[in-house]
Amino acid sequence: MGGVRAFGRDRAREEDFHEVRRKVGLVFQDPDDQLFCPTVIEDVAFGPLNLGRGIDAAVQAARSALRRVGLERLGDRISDKLSGGEERLVAPATVLAMEPEVLLLDEPTASLDKASVDRIADTLNALPQSMIVVSHDPGFLSRIATERATLRDAGLRRGW
Repeated sequence: MGGVRAFGRDRAREEDFHEVRRKVGLVFQDPDDQLFCPTVIEDVAFGPLNLGRGIDAAVQAARSALRRVGLERLGDRISDKLSGGEERLVAPATVLAMEPEVLLLDEPTASLDKASVDRIADTLNALPQSMIVVSHDPGFLSRIATERATLRDAGLRRGW
């Protein structure tokens, strides 16, 4: 049996994780699960608004996050009209707008062409946050990861 230790403290009870949730940003594997507002700027401002920031501060944080991923021009675009590569870059912007210390990214390059993978790798490498990235793409991981852990034979049982 194990435990959870995050940001220098053991975490066991629900209230122990409130601080962790403010410091860690999760980018989902499927951007459609992360982008649900009518426009890109509303999607990216959603997190800061939920953290209690006023509308002006949330929009400013959203514009800054979009600038960090090189998509400031997309602020007024309809979210469900983005390309796959644009969605994959807007999704991290929704998290970056909340200024997390750590990013968790689940398959950030799934189903993307080489140019989009290159752009995402360059974008992630330019960010100051620590990251934990789950990916099946060893070439991508070799470009962004400083350390690596590989899961093999994770104990899956067959025939149930």
